[in-house]
Order: sequence, then structure tokens, then C-alpha cells
Amino acid sequence: MAQAVWNGVVVAESNQCEVVEGNQYFPPDAIKSDYFKASDTHTTCPWKGVASYYSLEVDGQVNKDAAWYYPDPKDAAKNIKGYIAFWKGVQVTA
Repeated sequence: MAQAVWNGVVVAESNQCEVVEGNQYFPPDAIKSDYFKASDTHTTCPWKGVASYYSLEVDGQVNKDAAWYYPDPKDAAKNIKGYIAFWKGVQVTA
């Protein structure tokens, strides 16, 4: 069971993650959406496409753009469509 933990709280967990470039991508139904706030940030990966971001908010603390996902990835990354990955101090264990 993979888990993503930030600020002492499990924000996502699943045993159906996809691993891409060393990152665990959690399925959309694995996140605890109360902690996720949509962000206006977008970045582009040459082979995955345009990424969108979420900020995490736990106990009044915000971790801006700590999670990302590909809502409409290129064909090479269709297996992670809508899946969420983490960085910026979010501890991910597999």
C-alpha cells in the first residue's frame, strides 16, 4: 500500500499506483480531496503533456503546488491520466 503523507496526515493511499520516472502516481479515487485545492499553476513535459497542480492544506498550513497530475496527457502517458503525484516535502512510501 503506497501512502502520501504531509504535515502528519495521510493525503492519499492506494495499492494501485503507477510508477513513472520514479514517482508514485496515485489514482484519482485514492486522494483525500478535503486536503486538495486546485492551483492555477501549469507546466509542460515534452512526452507527458501539460500538468496541472494542487496545493495541499492540512491544519491551516498550505503546501503550494505540492501535487501534480495530467488531465489530458499525451498518448505515451495515457496510463497516468488524472493520477496524482507529489513532491515538496510530501513523504511517499510504497
